[in-house]
Amino acid sequence: MFGSLGVPELLIIFVILVLLFGVGKLPKLGQGIGEGIRNFRRGIREINTEESEDLGDSAQ
Repeated sequence: MFGSLGVPELLIIFVILVLLFGVGKLPKLGQGIGEGIRNFRRGIREINTEESEDLGDSAQ
């Protein structure tokens, strides 16, 4: 889906983001998105470890 995005498309998206949020808020926006992704990955990892522990307990 995102494989077809080229440099011109990314520049247009960046300009729109700057117009919507301003230059000052972009770092905070990026930090918030990064934190959300980290939390999501941590949650997925916890779910996977719980499932593997449950499977290991039921096999005994």
